[in-house]
Amino acid sequence: MAVKVNRRTPLYQGRVFLMVRENVTLDNGVNTDLDYIEHPGAAAIVPLIAPGEVLLIKQYRHALKQYIWEVPAGTLDPGEPVMGCARRELIEETGYAAEVWRKLGEITPVPGYSDERVHLFLAAELTAARQELDADEVLAVHRMPLAQALGMIPRGQIQDAKSICALFLAQQWLSHGEADASGGLTL
Repeated sequence: MAVKVNRRTPLYQGRVFLMVRENVTLDNGVNTDLDYIEHPGAAAIVPLIAPGEVLLIKQYRHALKQYIWEVPAGTLDPGEPVMGCARRELIEETGYAAEVWRKLGEITPVPGYSDERVHLFLAAELTAARQELDADEVLAVHRMPLAQALGMIPRGQIQDAKSICALFLAQQWLSHGEADASGGLTL
């Protein structure tokens, strides 16, 4: 596959993303204009506050005009390593830091119009830290059993794609993870 980019036109530079239009020649010879969003990427975290218990946030999302349930997450700053973003966002949004981290995977939430990649993590051995919300973040942190959070998905209470993926992958990993010598899970 060798799609040829003939022309690239920036359309709009937002605070976080760039919208571009590219004129391309596809593998089948068709010449077309494609608009998409260039996004720096993000990290999303399932914080394991105790065995079988997670932290979720209920955050106002203006595009939806409502509060929604999510796992803590945030956008990578320019040049920021993915792990640095995950550590920063966990502290900023929940007021907890994690000692142990496990990468669960990576998703592309909307590949039809964005190149965004969200890196998913499980974080454990949490200790209290200082929550530092951004000025535009309005959210509340909630502690609940992982089973309860998973049960919110089929009921439509959690609809956020990154959160659904992260919670299912965390549950999958915790179900099949390796136990250390003390009987605890090794992340």
